[in-house]
Amino acid sequence: MSRESALVTADWAEQNINADNVVFVEVDEDTTAYDGGHIPGAVKINWKTELQDQVRRDFVNKEQFEALLSSKGIGNDDTVILYGGNNNWFAAYAYWYFKLYGHGDVKLLDGGRKKWELDARPLDKDEVSRPATTYVAAHDQDLSIRAFRDDTINAIGVANLVDVRSPDEYAGRLLAPAHLPQEQAQRPGHIPTALSVPWSKSANEDGTFKSDDELRDLYKVAGLDDSKPTIAYCRIGERSSHTWFVLKEILGHNDVRNYDGSWTEYGSLVGVPVALGDEPGQA
Repeated sequence: MSRESALVTADWAEQNINADNVVFVEVDEDTTAYDGGHIPGAVKINWKTELQDQVRRDFVNKEQFEALLSSKGIGNDDTVILYGGNNNWFAAYAYWYFKLYGHGDVKLLDGGRKKWELDARPLDKDEVSRPATTYVAAHDQDLSIRAFRDDTINAIGVANLVDVRSPDEYAGRLLAPAHLPQEQAQRPGHIPTALSVPWSKSANEDGTFKSDDELRDLYKVAGLDDSKPTIAYCRIGERSSHTWFVLKEILGHNDVRNYDGSWTEYGSLVGVPVALGDEPGQA
C-alpha cells in the first residue's frame, strides 16, 4: 500500500459524491455527530453498536460483518471511502475492520470531517438509506494484521511495540484519556520496551496526514526498527488502528499488527510485566 492507494483527497471526494460504486461511510467517536451533518449520501456506522459484538468482548464476526455491510447497501465491488472526526480516529478503526475481512477497495478521506468542514464543503442532514445488498466477506479475519495478548507478550524485547496513547497514559499517570472514566484497567503503565508515539502526532492541524518523510522521521526518532515486526496498541485498539494505518498503509511496512485488546486487557492480566514512567523500561 501507499498514500496514493490508501487515501483520497477532499477534492476527489467532492467530485465523486454521486459516482457509481462509491460509498461514503462516516464513523465517529461521537456517534451522534453524523446527525448534525454529514457528506451527502454517506451512510453511518456506529462503532459501539455495529462493529463490536454486544455480548462478548470482540469484533463482529464474519457473518455479522456481512450482515452489517449488506444492511448499509455496500457491495463487494464498491469503493468504500471512510471518514470521521478527530483526525479520522474511528474511521481508521473501521478501515482496519474492512481489511480484516478482505474488502477489495477501501480508502480513508484524508483529513476526514475536520478537513471537509474547514473547506466549507457541503454537509447534509438527510437520512441516507441505500438498497440492501448481499455482501460476502472475502475471508475470515486476516490474523496477519491482528495481534493477541500472547503475541504481544512474546514481542517484548524482540519486536517493535508502539504505545500510541498520551504520554500520561504511557507513564501510568492516567488509565484512560482524561475525558473518560479512569477505571478501564486494573493497573496503569505500559508494556516494557514499548516506544511512546502518540497517534495524533501523525496528523497536521487540518486533520490530514503528515508527509511520508515527516512520518518516517517521527518513528525513526522514537527508535522504531523498521527491520522488525511491529505491534501497535492503545487502550481499546482504536487509536492504534490509526497508527497501524500509518505504518502499514502509508509507509508500507510489511509486518504490522494491531493489538486490539490493548491496555484494557494487558493492564488487567495477572503476572505480566508492566513499566511505569516516561521511558520504555526493560524486558
